[in-house]
Amino acid sequence: MKRTAKLILALDVDNYQEALRWVNRLYPRIKIFKVGLQLYTACGPKIIQDIRKIGAEVLLDLKFNDIPNTMAHAAKEALKYKVAMFTVHTLSGPEALKKVAHICQGHTTKVLGVTLLTSICPHFLKDLGVKRRLPGEVLYLAKMAKRCGLDGVVCSVQEARAIRKEIGENFIILSPGIRPAGLAKADQKRVATPAQAKDAGIDYIVVGRPIIEAKEPLKVVEKILAEIK
Repeated sequence: MKRTAKLILALDVDNYQEALRWVNRLYPRIKIFKVGLQLYTACGPKIIQDIRKIGAEVLLDLKFNDIPNTMAHAAKEALKYKVAMFTVHTLSGPEALKKVAHICQGHTTKVLGVTLLTSICPHFLKDLGVKRRLPGEVLYLAKMAKRCGLDGVVCSVQEARAIRKEIGENFIILSPGIRPAGLAKADQKRVATPAQAKDAGIDYIVVGRPIIEAKEPLKVVEKILAEIK
């Protein structure tokens, strides 16, 4: 099955005005915008509501990771804002993931489980005493997310092929750490180009600083869209 990955802009900015400026500047060329920890902490849920008023969709990327009861209540709050997707951390465990999936049944909002952050290196797992190698650990967490009823996972491009092969087509894969060819990795360790993401069968790619810090952001957007078509 051939997929066309969709581009999500990470609004990694610290104020309401700048965030909306980016949405107004790039929508509808980009239709989904990520609200993460920085922006949500700065602005609260108002930023979600006002992005949606423009016509765009929101990925709420707060990576809920808490006890099952708290996770369930947080999921209920996320649903009130009609976000397209929100993230939970798979390391919160099966009970929490199942509760969140149950809360979200019947809603259009998708729940994605974060596996391992793209800033994580293999030696960190070794330091923690995890016996599985990094790709195996990501696949294990993805399978758990599927069993618990989540709609998909967040992982690096390097692990996406194995997840797609093992879990199948009807499972969302979203990948951050996407860098157009020639750009620095910054604090990301497991990165890939848009073309590599497309070839790995990914549904959504998240790009932030390569667009926001560019001298000509729209040209970068067009280049990325051309690569993933």
